Amino acid sequence: MHGPEIFTRGWVVFGVMVGVFLIGAFVRRKPIGVALMFGAILGAVVNGDGIPVRHLVEGAFTYFDPILIIFTAMLFMRVIEENGSLGAIARLIIERLGSRPALMLTVVTLFIMFPAMLTGITTTSVLTTGALIAPVLIALGIPRLKTAAMVALVSMMGMIAPPINLLVMLIGQGVDMPYIGFEGPLLLISLPLALFVSFTTAYRRLRNADIATALEHLPRPDTAQTPLRLFLPLVVVFSIMALVRLFPRYVPDIGAPLIFIIGAAVGMLAGKKVRFFGASYRALLTALPVLGLLAGIGMFLQIMTLTGVRGLLVVTVLSLPITLTYVGLLISLPAFGGVSAFASAMVFGVPFLLSLLGRNEIVTCCGIALLAGLGDVIPPSAIEARFAAQIVGEKNFLRVVLKCLPFVAVFALAALTVIRWADVLAFSVP
Repeated sequence: MHGPEIFTRGWVVFGVMVGVFLIGAFVRRKPIGVALMFGAILGAVVNGDGIPVRHLVEGAFTYFDPILIIFTAMLFMRVIEENGSLGAIARLIIERLGSRPALMLTVVTLFIMFPAMLTGITTTSVLTTGALIAPVLIALGIPRLKTAAMVALVSMMGMIAPPINLLVMLIGQGVDMPYIGFEGPLLLISLPLALFVSFTTAYRRLRNADIATALEHLPRPDTAQTPLRLFLPLVVVFSIMALVRLFPRYVPDIGAPLIFIIGAAVGMLAGKKVRFFGASYRALLTALPVLGLLAGIGMFLQIMTLTGVRGLLVVTVLSLPITLTYVGLLISLPAFGGVSAFASAMVFGVPFLLSLLGRNEIVTCCGIALLAGLGDVIPPSAIEARFAAQIVGEKNFLRVVLKCLPFVAVFALAALTVIRWADVLAFSVP
């Protein structure tokens, strides 16, 4: 087969894979992971490879490490939610910092980001700390739509923030780049943007807020439990993570999954009683859509490699002039992220990172991950805007999307700035 025929066939296979995936996800309403699997199978069939079971199985286990991290992190979050730790922290923030709105808003921002920082998934923040703090923000005088937009966007920045950034992990795994040295750049990108959203949205209202009324929307503290016991699981997890990074010669890296398991075990001994199997089952139900998504992405990319489509994308992106590269980044990553941020990071993030080699790869990868993450509040799925609308009682999620769009434009410009001046920002790499 000649070069032009191979080129044409590659684009046909890619078109079939993406078309089947879109039909399965948005017409047949199948889970995105399942739709990706169907797209992979049909792509292999069209390419003449039949149904390559071995490649599908290998692909499903490509992201086994992130899958373990997600499940154990979700278990930890479920435990500290059910034992009362999250509610106690939220109440403490409002009570102690209510008279200092700037400091309170900063801490509330970090509180909303926290679950996504640990799991790498925006949804965990929206549905846990976001759902807990949203009624409080509304009671403090912030309009419902602004509250929903703030929760969605700040949660998205939690997904970008360290210590766990799955988008960076997926891109790095595609180019054999270890997840080392990303903490500084990710924090430099995510925290200022998250604070920008919070202060732009809420600060003016919080200066004259009724703190007593807001506290009525939070669970009453359990007087039998001391704050020290409730905060102990968080202290244990963060202490182990810090010790591993500060003293790598003396403290072995036991891995994020085991750290979260230890934190969950401590959480079951502190606060309200939590049943292990019940918490594990509920954590698995919450994480299952994302776990299936990662397995589907692995299969999709494995078949893209088998059929040559992945190489075709890389060659096409590498051949673009630098101006079109930036335009492609700005359009393809957020647009495909509107279907799945994780799929966008892997399908388009990897070739774009390869096309931008020559500048600091760690900082560049962080900027690309931010562009892919914007898809969480962009239609057609706009998954976080949907959840944020639900927690504030808004029936039309598109109204939340409209509130998010100005911030999305700022985030996109920030991402392009990070990519363009990656070498200048290399000081943030440890």
